[in-house]
Amino acid sequence: MKLFLASLFTLLAAVMPLAQDANPIEALDQLSGKAHDELARSTAELNALRDAIASEKLPLAQELTSLEEQLGKLRKDYDKVARTLDEGNLELAKIKTEIKARQDELAYVGNILDEYARTFDSKVHVCELQTYGAAVDAAKIAAENTTLSASERFGKQLELVRASIGRLFDAVGGARIGGVAVDLQGAVADGQFTLIGPIALFRAASGIAGMVVPQTGSLRPLVRPLEGALQAGLEALTATGVGVVPLDPSRGGALKDLVQKTNLIHIFKKGGPIMWPLLIASILAFGTALERVLFLLNEFRKRDGKIVDRLFADVERGDVAAAVRTGKGSKDYVARTLAYALEHKEQSLSNALLYAQAHEQKRFKRGIAILDTVITLAPLLGLLGTVTGMMASFSAIGGELSAPGAITGGIAEALIATAYGLGIAITCLLPFNYLNNKLEEVRHELETATNRLELLLQPRTPDTVIAPAPVHAAGHARAQDPHAALVGVGRA
Repeated sequence: MKLFLASLFTLLAAVMPLAQDANPIEALDQLSGKAHDELARSTAELNALRDAIASEKLPLAQELTSLEEQLGKLRKDYDKVARTLDEGNLELAKIKTEIKARQDELAYVGNILDEYARTFDSKVHVCELQTYGAAVDAAKIAAENTTLSASERFGKQLELVRASIGRLFDAVGGARIGGVAVDLQGAVADGQFTLIGPIALFRAASGIAGMVVPQTGSLRPLVRPLEGALQAGLEALTATGVGVVPLDPSRGGALKDLVQKTNLIHIFKKGGPIMWPLLIASILAFGTALERVLFLLNEFRKRDGKIVDRLFADVERGDVAAAVRTGKGSKDYVARTLAYALEHKEQSLSNALLYAQAHEQKRFKRGIAILDTVITLAPLLGLLGTVTGMMASFSAIGGELSAPGAITGGIAEALIATAYGLGIAITCLLPFNYLNNKLEEVRHELETATNRLELLLQPRTPDTVIAPAPVHAAGHARAQDPHAALVGVGRA
């Protein structure tokens, strides 16, 4: 198309000058010849171009076919890789789920092992920690050490599990392990532990032997010797590993109770020297309280309200002598008080009443001062025992063997003395308040009775009669006294 247009433009360009010539026919012939030549030339070029295109089209078609085949192969490979990738994603999701489940299981097992390591020392006898203590400490530290990997931490925990499994096999039929224990005097001895179920026995080459009792805060248990045949059998069993153990249905509980059994005498001895003043104070307070209670019961038993009423009736009639006889012959403390006041009313009725009240109240107050003193003194003595016990404990710290028994003994002395002192004070407080309450009742009753007696003995309002005074030869001056004219005083 381009060649045709180019020929057409060429023809037009050639025609334009020829159109200006005078002979158009020649011009047309020339143009026709030129166009024919040009057409032939263009046709030849077109054929050459077609031949070139034909020659180049076959390789390109072959190459295109090869590329299409490669593309199809690549598409197949892509589809295969896509399927493989999808399958891989599914498998990866399954693997992640499996890993998560295994991690949860590992964390659960790790928590169980951590808990087992933390509570292992509370499930075994204290003497066994001297053997398994290193494995327990390693497992505890591994659980808190963030620098260790999971496998290393798990390995430390498994070592404790293996040790505990071995312990179970060794415990069948009893086990003997070496270790260190402390006697009651605080001396440390190296010897042999014999484990029989829940019971642990100890025997040292120095001769120390007995049952093992744990000490709080110490890996060295305390050795308590037994008595009689039990001690002899214990020594033979710990020495040879062979012996006869009596049947104990309580699984060691009875033997532990026998060793750890305490009573008041044992506690008193452990309380230290301050317990003797506390004992004296408690005996004094108990005896005083008992005597006062019996005294009150006896006094209240002697009370006789009829005699008191009869005494007031005699006073009201004006028969003071009969009232005195009635009161003096009575065992009622109110009647005795009133009788004493009536007997000495000529000197001073009010003073006689006060003296009689004070005398009777003194009888009821007897012993209350002792209880008050004991209530104040007992806690102070207990506090003194606390101070001396703590001094003994601190003096034992830092010694050659640190004497765990002496340390705990000093603390026990301090606590026992304090407890006894407070117990004595609290116990004495009850009868002290009771006696004070009864004393207040007696005081109120005596005041009521004396006030009534004073009212009865007060003169009534008199009727005054004015009469001429008698004239006496020797007493003329007395007749001039105006007070002498009041005579004839009588009761209204």
